[in-house]
Amino acid sequence: MPAKPIPEGFSTVSAFLIQEDSLRAMDFYQKAFGAEAGMHMPGPDGKGTMHMEMRIGDSTIMMTDENPQWNCRSPKSLGGSPVSMHLYVKDADALFNRAVAAGCEVEFPISDAFWGDRYGKVRDPFGHAWGIATHKEDLTLEQIGQRAAEFFKNMNC
Repeated sequence: MPAKPIPEGFSTVSAFLIQEDSLRAMDFYQKAFGAEAGMHMPGPDGKGTMHMEMRIGDSTIMMTDENPQWNCRSPKSLGGSPVSMHLYVKDADALFNRAVAAGCEVEFPISDAFWGDRYGKVRDPFGHAWGIATHKEDLTLEQIGQRAAEFFKNMNC
């Protein structure tokens, strides 16, 4: 039987995080987000992580340890990351509070967002940002625009 072009448990787009220490990150993501550990391939020397997989909800996320020789650097080595993960969950408040209790730093407090989500954003100890949301309202683009204008007016932007 031929191999499936998209393996079981994966979708068309999957995140691949570069970590200082993927094993330590995996432990953290289990505590913060309820992640389930998957495959782990140690590095060529039998230490560290060349490839690791975890599942959060119905999504697979891959990880590797940073390795400057392969031009793989973690957000900490780069001084930040332009990428943010986004989690849609049934109870954003519960997961947000769980992530903060596990050690995430609050970047945007959990609140009702103008686009219809209950939303908050945290940064994990490894430098990765995570948006956490529960969709609450289906809005038209006009409604979102009106709410956005009010939101930014109140922020004095």
